[in-house]
Amino acid sequence: MIFVTGSTGLVGAHLLYRLAKEGKKVKALIRNPDKIEQVKHVFSYYSDHADQLMNAIEWVKGDILDPASYFDALKDVKTVYHCAAMVSFDKKHKTELLQTNIEGTANIVNASLEHRIDKFCFVSSIAALGNAQNGEVVTEENSWSPAKIHSFYAQSKFKSEMEVWRGVQEGLNAVIVNPSVILGPGFWNSGSGLIFTKAVRGMLFYTQGSTGFVDVRDVVDVMIMLMDSDITNQRFILNAEMIVYKDLFDMISEAFGKKKPGIEASRTMLNIARVVDGFLSRLTIKKREITRDVVRSSMSKSNYSNEKVKQVLNIDFIPVERTIDEMAGLFKNDLTKN
Repeated sequence: MIFVTGSTGLVGAHLLYRLAKEGKKVKALIRNPDKIEQVKHVFSYYSDHADQLMNAIEWVKGDILDPASYFDALKDVKTVYHCAAMVSFDKKHKTELLQTNIEGTANIVNASLEHRIDKFCFVSSIAALGNAQNGEVVTEENSWSPAKIHSFYAQSKFKSEMEVWRGVQEGLNAVIVNPSVILGPGFWNSGSGLIFTKAVRGMLFYTQGSTGFVDVRDVVDVMIMLMDSDITNQRFILNAEMIVYKDLFDMISEAFGKKKPGIEASRTMLNIARVVDGFLSRLTIKKREITRDVVRSSMSKSNYSNEKVKQVLNIDFIPVERTIDEMAGLFKNDLTKN
């Protein structure tokens, strides 16, 4: 039996589809049952038998912050995939972010230890990796430097990893994956999906910053491969390609037949937009989107190595351009249905 947290998120939903398709016995922790329909919609992208696959999953209503809500469900579980996490770069969410990601992970780790789970997979982030010096490539061996500037989200993921490593010291067999920005369909109003929602309306601005991107299907494939292997107590960067934001926006705009963004956003422009965005969010006119961390990220040029996972598992990642084309097609289909 397999236990999955974060089952209504991008990674969790795609993981559930793969496991259900393979006929695995799965329990999925779900905090809000209303979101089950969104998971079913993801299944429908890949199968004409979404209902049948969904019915094979045992849904457990609970919350990672409330161990009593799922503790008994782990009695017959052999492996745990911990995908649940909160993502936010808005400082007003700091307390909730740290609690959900750190305390929530500690709770799942503790429950897994008590039930003597065979193996544990934690979905971390490249945000939890140490900063490279002088533009060097970041690998799994980079050290976290508390002296550097880190977003609250990055701090939460790093400290979450520490809870997993603490579990390892107490006897837990675990693997950790550190994905770059995950691209995948079905969640058009959050995360990377928002870029597609904005692109279909047309994008004006771009930046010359860069970061890594990876297809959600690759993330899920690697997670399952690692869990089915004898590999334990290691972490792996999951990154298909390093892409400049300008090039990413161009590819998405082209996939929708829209004009490519033509105005480079300077740091000054972004900071002005940040102030305006903060003012409007305080008036509850819109959700906060542009923070100091977002500005910093959009201007920075990062470089993450995927050599370790490629060598260990002998895999090739899906090209980002292919992912974008396929996502744009699914987005268009969703628009026609609504």
